Amino acid sequence: MAIHLPGIRHAKHILRRSNSFSKQAVSTSLDVPKGYIAVYVGESEKKRFVIPISFLNQPSFQQLLSMAEEEFGFDHPMGGLTIPCNEDFFIDLTSHLLEL
Repeated sequence: MAIHLPGIRHAKHILRRSNSFSKQAVSTSLDVPKGYIAVYVGESEKKRFVIPISFLNQPSFQQLLSMAEEEFGFDHPMGGLTIPCNEDFFIDLTSHLLEL
């Protein structure tokens, strides 16, 4: 029995469609533990965060994914999933999600 999570499916679709993600996947996948995903966050300077994939199913995080899709489409400049928001906002949001 499979559980379908639309947020995870959406994020996987973004990553699959990103041209440069597959090129960097080999070099960066070793430092991302199973069950986590690396994302790049920031408005001008991007910082890399490793977050649990369970975040992808949270409505507040799905809003960030929609923002990323609107801004970057499926071509993310950092090669991985890039979230176009303020770093402080992202830290606050992920801290809240960890408490759930």
